[in-house]
Amino acid sequence: MRKAFNKELLQIAAERNNVFMILADIGYGEIEPFAEAYPDRFINCGVAEQNMTGVACGVAMSGNTAITYSIANFPTLRCLEQIRNDVCYHNADVKIVIIGGGLAYGPLGISHHSTEDLAIMRALPNMVCLAPCDIPEAVAATRAMMEYHGPVYYRCGYKGEKDIHNRPVGKFEFGKAIEVKPGKDLTVFFTGTIGYNAKLAVQEAARRGIDCRLVSMPCIKPIDREAIIRAAAETGKIITVEEHQLSGGFGSAVAEVLADANVFCRFKRMGLPDVNVSKIGSQDYLRDQYGLGVDAIIYEILEMSKK
Repeated sequence: MRKAFNKELLQIAAERNNVFMILADIGYGEIEPFAEAYPDRFINCGVAEQNMTGVACGVAMSGNTAITYSIANFPTLRCLEQIRNDVCYHNADVKIVIIGGGLAYGPLGISHHSTEDLAIMRALPNMVCLAPCDIPEAVAATRAMMEYHGPVYYRCGYKGEKDIHNRPVGKFEFGKAIEVKPGKDLTVFFTGTIGYNAKLAVQEAARRGIDCRLVSMPCIKPIDREAIIRAAAETGKIITVEEHQLSGGFGSAVAEVLADANVFCRFKRMGLPDVNVSKIGSQDYLRDQYGLGVDAIIYEILEMSKK
């Protein structure tokens, strides 16, 4: 996905001469084409994410669009104060892009996990939060992000993710869900690349006679309230799946919509438990270890379908 993001960004930079890329000495392997094509719009701040964010804010407030780019939690947690006080307070046109959301950097340990980011970023005023699930969504979300003026948090995958959509997703709209599969028995909402596991689980449920609606939510803030309320009314059961801590994340956002609308349905959140992810291994291994594997999702679908 990171390759697709960088390719689309390079195309947008060719169309607009006010697009800047600002890094903290990371990202090599994908960003060279931008640096070579637009050296006057490429700034490497060194290993200094707080400074990177401040520079990006200054670039944006000079009439440009600034993209900060780094892996996992480094462009968020390490410089949260600058994002809050500089970017969001001034509603600056800064796009904060992380590569490898969730457990994508599993072998590198907890320092490289991005598992609290959605809760933190969606709590910030003026911040739009995006988490595309595959390349079609990533490309469409990149274009929509760059057309929008204001702070955006973009949670990108890493590499090798399998596509969930088998065709382009069309126009990407903030606050709009994307239905992957219709269904009447229950609804599985997901955000980000964990959606592929949800897709496999829904396919297995169909073989067992359970007709699940599968819905991608690539925009967490603003969130598609209508899609959530409609799913509760039409299927009566909702499961949310996210590669993120349960506290404050995507499932919490869906629960907030249901509570505020005074809508009641059977509801289950699936995400990382309230623990430090201290185990080491591949992304798929860690998903299985922490209850986000395909079998775990199938189990929750079957359990909810019994009642």
